[in-house]
Amino acid sequence: MSQSHKTAKRMTIMLLIVAVIFGLVFGWGFLRGIFIAKFLKGFANQVQTVATIEAQETPWQPSVQSVGTLTAINGASLSAEVGGIVDTINFHSGEDVQKGDVLLTLRPNNDPAVLAQLQAQARLDAITYARDQKQFMANAIAKAQLDTDSANLAAANAQVAAQQATMAEKIVRAPFDGRLGIRQVDLGQYLQPGTAIVTLEQLDPLFVDFYLPQQEIARLQVGQVVDASLDAYPGQTYKAKIVAIGATVDAATRSLAVRAVLENGALRLRPGMFASVSVEVGAAQNTVTLPQTAIAYSSYGDTVYIVKHGTDAQGHADLVASQVFVTLGATRGDQVQVLSGVQPGDEVVTAGQVKLHNGSLITVNNTIQPSNDPNPNPPNE
Repeated sequence: MSQSHKTAKRMTIMLLIVAVIFGLVFGWGFLRGIFIAKFLKGFANQVQTVATIEAQETPWQPSVQSVGTLTAINGASLSAEVGGIVDTINFHSGEDVQKGDVLLTLRPNNDPAVLAQLQAQARLDAITYARDQKQFMANAIAKAQLDTDSANLAAANAQVAAQQATMAEKIVRAPFDGRLGIRQVDLGQYLQPGTAIVTLEQLDPLFVDFYLPQQEIARLQVGQVVDASLDAYPGQTYKAKIVAIGATVDAATRSLAVRAVLENGALRLRPGMFASVSVEVGAAQNTVTLPQTAIAYSSYGDTVYIVKHGTDAQGHADLVASQVFVTLGATRGDQVQVLSGVQPGDEVVTAGQVKLHNGSLITVNNTIQPSNDPNPNPPNE
């Protein structure tokens, strides 16, 4: 056999081997595609387990939300009107006090002696005036002398009152009932006039100050109920009532100031605390509500799955998930208001919808349902 024939034979064998290899590779890819398609088809037809709820109309109270701040009805930083050395401190930080309680006194120095001197002069002028009255009645002195005595007595009494007022300025009293803050002065310290001594806040009741958009002004009126919740006490709602509505709208924010009064009998709340505020506006209305977990939120539209009666591949009766677009309204707790897309009585999927597509076969298991509470109370941390 010639060399050329041997070379041709080897080339033929190599080509056959390459052809077999390519055939195996492409054949396996083709078969794998068939297997995957069958698997996905079987998976697509697999019955998915979901939880459902029957859509119902429930009373819905329209409300607007805002954020507010608790403010004391009466609050002041107490200070002395005059300067002096702190002589006595008659309170403790955080103490409850009554109007008129003496909180602090400044050293009186010679004030009592000056007062005693002035009072003595006033008594002498009173005696002189009484004696000269009798003499005037006996025509023993002129009317001018009696007038001088009367003026001297009035001046002496005025000097006594002025000295008493000066001494009273060295006594700091509680101007109203309330709770004291942290003491900021010490015994023996020299106080300049106006130096802060302690804060005093009236804790019951409290104001809740907040702002609402100007478009809500037509629905606001004094006496409306306000629900306030605070991060410090999760799950608790405090009732308040609107007592004042601002006379002007803020030109920068186009919002209106509103003030409500909140009872704080337990004294748990403090001025300055942040509050989430909800104001009831308008009359309650019936509307379809669903758990928020039932909604599939998307940039192209919000959807839910409604349970329909259909058939499987063999024509047997079965349950089918039908995807529909919905228009949503406000939220409250775990619930959301559905304005369109769902009718009362529709059976809506509330859990397991992540596995669904339009037309999926489903089976219902309502053993575990997502929360659907309009006023959920989270556990205390």
